Amino acid sequence: MPAMPDTAVMPIPGHIDPVPVPRAVPQRADGKRDLIGLPKAAIQAELEAAGLEPKQAKLRAKQLWHWIYNRGVTDFSAMTDIAKAQHPWLAERFVIGRPEVVTAQVSGDGTRKWLLRAPDGQDYEMVFIPDADRGTLCVSSQVGCTLNCRFCHTGTMRLVRNLTPGEIVGQVMLARDALGEWPSSPEGRLLTNIVMMGMGEPLYNFDAVRDALKLVMDGDGLALSKRRITLSTSGVVPMMARAGEEIGVNLAVSLHAVRKEVRDEIVPLNRKYGIEELLGACAAYPGANNARRITFEYVMLKDKNDSDADARELVRLIRHYKLPAKVNLIPFNPWPGAPYECSTPERIKRFSDLIFEAGISAPVRTPRGRDIDAACGQLKTAAERKSRAELDRLAEEKQAALG
Repeated sequence: MPAMPDTAVMPIPGHIDPVPVPRAVPQRADGKRDLIGLPKAAIQAELEAAGLEPKQAKLRAKQLWHWIYNRGVTDFSAMTDIAKAQHPWLAERFVIGRPEVVTAQVSGDGTRKWLLRAPDGQDYEMVFIPDADRGTLCVSSQVGCTLNCRFCHTGTMRLVRNLTPGEIVGQVMLARDALGEWPSSPEGRLLTNIVMMGMGEPLYNFDAVRDALKLVMDGDGLALSKRRITLSTSGVVPMMARAGEEIGVNLAVSLHAVRKEVRDEIVPLNRKYGIEELLGACAAYPGANNARRITFEYVMLKDKNDSDADARELVRLIRHYKLPAKVNLIPFNPWPGAPYECSTPERIKRFSDLIFEAGISAPVRTPRGRDIDAACGQLKTAAERKSRAELDRLAEEKQAALG
């Protein structure tokens, strides 16, 4: 059964705010329905539409859910509590997909980056960052980005389309495959945390991000606690309260500047939703408290946002809005043609010290995955260029072998 068209609005590129236009969900060439990204009720509905009686469809949906999200199985023939005679029937109509891996790279520091391809040929990336006490998967929500943040390489791409719930949760499934972490269990995991901090602005793809994260948080499925999931926004103020109420995960805000003229330049969305409006929305974020602090991401740009006065203004704003907050200081990750330089290590330490002295946590994030362009703000086309060069090389080798 072909996928139904997606009638949800979809933002297209704009320097300040997206314009909503409908886009169709990408369909598989074989016409099969991919079950990844569907909640139990939707799986049941698909089974009924394919001809199963409602009672049987309900039972099968429960079994399929367990095998898909708890066991990580992608082959119907491995589902031992479903009658063997029904395996071919399921396989003819449905698939349990994964994103296609174009390239998989491993950094010298253990960071992994995957370039993934959707059925419609669109590419997006995800990154896994292992640490001593946690393993964080950085998940994309869009192909490209609409926000045009000037320090961010991803922001130089045009926005192509939103990712579907299946494509978002599929990144988590693929990472579990790669790490050998099935069946799903909270004990001894390498993948312990998720950040919606890859390509795209999650709050401009709200419904799909919410639906995907509900699958991730479901106790019968991937079973990752909402306390271990962080959603990062550049400040889409009207959607922030809904995110707190309907998703309920930790909030990170890409702040990056405390003066209007500077934030207008480097985060153009600030022209639409200013710093005061943004911080007011942070103060009202449901569930924020000292145990669940809001994280402010702050990229350190030389002579742009890194002065003592900037640090003191940041402290003043956090205190003024009574925000339970911590600040992540991010050394700028350069890329070819970038209009900025990274602040010096001495300047970053001084900035951090000023915030710490005010009683606010301000750790400096250690850059990870720079050698494979997997660091913060670098997700873009370096892997894509490599993959195309690789494809060209393979084509030349094949031609040489034939000729």
